[in-house]
Amino acid sequence: MPVSALVRTRNRTPDDCLPVAGSRYGTAWNRVVRHRGTAVALLCAALLVAGCSQQDDASSIVRTTTNIAGAGVVGLDRDTSQACPLPSAPDPSSGKTRTVTHAAGTSEVPADPQRVVVLSTSALDATCAVGLWERVVGAAPIDGPRPQPTYLGYGVLKITAVGSAAQPDLGQITALHPDLIIGDTSAGPGGFAALQAIAPTVLADPGSGWQAEFTTLAAGLGRRGAAATALENYRAEAKETGNALAASQTQASVVRFTADRNQVQGSNSFAGQILADVGVQRPTMQRGTSFDVTEQDLIKAEGDIIYVIFAGESGEQHGKTVLRGDAWKDLGAATDKRVFAVEDTIWHGNGLTAARALLADLRGSLNGFVTD
Repeated sequence: MPVSALVRTRNRTPDDCLPVAGSRYGTAWNRVVRHRGTAVALLCAALLVAGCSQQDDASSIVRTTTNIAGAGVVGLDRDTSQACPLPSAPDPSSGKTRTVTHAAGTSEVPADPQRVVVLSTSALDATCAVGLWERVVGAAPIDGPRPQPTYLGYGVLKITAVGSAAQPDLGQITALHPDLIIGDTSAGPGGFAALQAIAPTVLADPGSGWQAEFTTLAAGLGRRGAAATALENYRAEAKETGNALAASQTQASVVRFTADRNQVQGSNSFAGQILADVGVQRPTMQRGTSFDVTEQDLIKAEGDIIYVIFAGESGEQHGKTVLRGDAWKDLGAATDKRVFAVEDTIWHGNGLTAARALLADLRGSLNGFVTD
């Protein structure tokens, strides 16, 4: 099969990792090493072209696009078979229930819940991260062609839908006979009281930061211990990833396109937090919170490498227009062919499983460039 969208990765020597005086971000070794002639590594394996498609055996999700308006697509070879671990053991308990304090109040929840309804992607991500996704009997679907994020694997696509995240269907939830409901504090009309009348409910604060939100949701699932271990392992993996990539030598920009906005993802964004955990540097103008840019001030989106996120089909159409414009093509990262398209549900996500998937994306792209 012909291979498309190769990503060339630098072979680093100690000298290669030293900044060159006068470079745009102190990392001109990027271009120097590239032009020396570097080893070629595949970001995506067995990609197909000319009417063919790639089948991901782990998730049965077909992925075909390898390049979007000059941006190499990251994650085509994602192995979702390992996204969710085996079920973790419940926390020790002296009875059949435990008391959990959360963003909406206090709930008496089952010590080891068996039938769970989730009302947010972060809640579904949490059940995956502690190995309990197969106990999810109902879930609020996301917008788009698939009801749930593909990075969580194929099985979650078969979970019964219960309205939407903004408007959960209380009747459908009741009919599923859950023994636990988890989500966030924006969970629709009636909120906590209406849900608590159906089953014990735990709601996390989406503004508390993804790690705190995960910890709250895991507590509702009776997995505080498993969550603490998973977070510890993530932090170690992030540090190891940063060391392996010499992440501090690169300044990465992240831009998310919606139907009518171009937003630079700052330190407060999910992607910004993961990049910080890895030790990836940010361009000076991107070290604060997220902000919008127009096509006239795209220089604020500059970086050694730029990751672009498309929010749905409308975001992709708008983003393509920007990426094909002269102002974008004048950016150094575009000239160097160091623009990569990444998955919205991961890079604009909220959960431990998404964070680990983002680390995998960085390992496959941070030191590479697109060659087709």
